[in-house]
Amino acid sequence: MDSEYFASINEVSKRLSIPAHTLRYWEKQFPVAIRPTTGAGGRRYYRAETVERLVVIRDLLYKHGLTIAGVKKLLRDGKLPTSADEIMRTAHVSAQNVTESVSNVDKSYVDLAIATLERARDLLKDS
Repeated sequence: MDSEYFASINEVSKRLSIPAHTLRYWEKQFPVAIRPTTGAGGRRYYRAETVERLVVIRDLLYKHGLTIAGVKKLLRDGKLPTSADEIMRTAHVSAQNVTESVSNVDKSYVDLAIATLERARDLLKDS
């Protein structure tokens, strides 16, 4: 998409398979990241870089299960990925970190935690 090209809210809605009312809601939730230009009659027009951010936000929310608050935190911390590829790399690195962390955990603590949770479940069943 040409960086000088402006897409209407209807074009963006169709391209991303997201209703226009959702895009308008996201504008309110992510005002720093999503700032469409308004034309005559208040019509919204999106720059290419804004559409790219919308794609990332859509993928974070719908494909990766983040919440609105989670995406806001990424924006606030300046860590919003710039593309779907970056999302996948980040997810892969996070999975590696979890694997490394788990391998360093003393298994007796895990066993204790499981036993505690099982006891709590039994107590809840009895009540």
